[in-house]
Amino acid sequence: MITPAAPWHRLPADLATAMRPGLEETVRTVAAAVTEANPVFAAIDDSKVERDLHTPARVAFERFLDLVGTAEPALPPAVREVFVALGAAEAREDRGPEALLASLRTASRLMLRLACEALAGLRPVDTAELIDLSDAVTAYVDELVAASTDGFARQLREQAGERDRSRRHLAELLLRGSSPPGVVAAAAAAAGWPAPEAVVPVLLPADQARDARFRYSADGVVAERDDHAVLLLRAGPRTARGQLTDSLRGRGAVVGPAADWAQVPEALRLAELTAALTGTRPGPVFADDHLAALGLRGEPAALSVLATRRLAPLAALRPAQRAQLLTTLDSWLRHWGSRTEVAAELYVHPQTVSYRIGRLRKLLGPDLDDPVARFELQLVLAFRGSRRDGAHVPE
Repeated sequence: MITPAAPWHRLPADLATAMRPGLEETVRTVAAAVTEANPVFAAIDDSKVERDLHTPARVAFERFLDLVGTAEPALPPAVREVFVALGAAEAREDRGPEALLASLRTASRLMLRLACEALAGLRPVDTAELIDLSDAVTAYVDELVAASTDGFARQLREQAGERDRSRRHLAELLLRGSSPPGVVAAAAAAAGWPAPEAVVPVLLPADQARDARFRYSADGVVAERDDHAVLLLRAGPRTARGQLTDSLRGRGAVVGPAADWAQVPEALRLAELTAALTGTRPGPVFADDHLAALGLRGEPAALSVLATRRLAPLAALRPAQRAQLLTTLDSWLRHWGSRTEVAAELYVHPQTVSYRIGRLRKLLGPDLDDPVARFELQLVLAFRGSRRDGAHVPE
């Protein structure tokens, strides 16, 4: 088998003679043209311009001139590594491959033009030489592109691996729930999150882990267990109920309540208890819909979450006002809205009861007339009465 000669084998020897004296000027010309064509490079400081533009341009031209008239491979390992490193640097700077490839295209055009001008300065240049020169420059720059994109891809793979490790670490910290806030904030930053304020745990079948990791890469981290996976979503627009219903439909998901990062283990436990309560369903199933049932089964965390939801409209009141209204609401629910019986139990005038219930209606709205809401309010108020220390239910 006959191996075709490298295209630079056909280049005239006097090309190197013509170009070497002006090599440094050529490097400056190429670096200036690349900067002008790609404004992203304009903000680079002088030391990085030397490293990221001047040095690769100098190495590329010197190697090209060394190749003239030879059949050697385009890039020996030491030269290739310069362009692998260049591609890796672009990935680390998060500039994307477009700027890198555009720079090499600009350099390619200038290399051909400057080579033609240098050779023409010595003697007339015929058409065949121009064609050979064009072929050689194109093939040579293709090798530079291949080395640079290889470095870019390697760096992306390395960064992806590091991000994966950081995201797994964050998931484990959140599932542990007892780590210092500074440790969690640092792990979140390493994983590309702002410091988490609220997290939504989602229980998934084990075979859904990879898909969840891909679809929620910006907002979620995934921990894999033997028989299931846990997706931890940073609270935001994508954790709205409608969004989760659409994105998790048919995936066998159970969504736990949103929780502060330190309470993630409790929120996940509620998702697990909900899964045990409801059995396997296409889903998604929301633990929020089953908090009362879990509370009746003796799960205080469910009642704590339910209390926070149901009593949230009263949270802005002064403690004394809130306690007074909650006591009135408890009596009113137990006495089926009888103003007389509430007044007798609380030792107040019936008109005082009416005034307080009026305030509650403004705060709670239609919940006071909804049977499910009334039952849940009665449940959390009974639990509140049994836990006066306020450790689990907001006062």
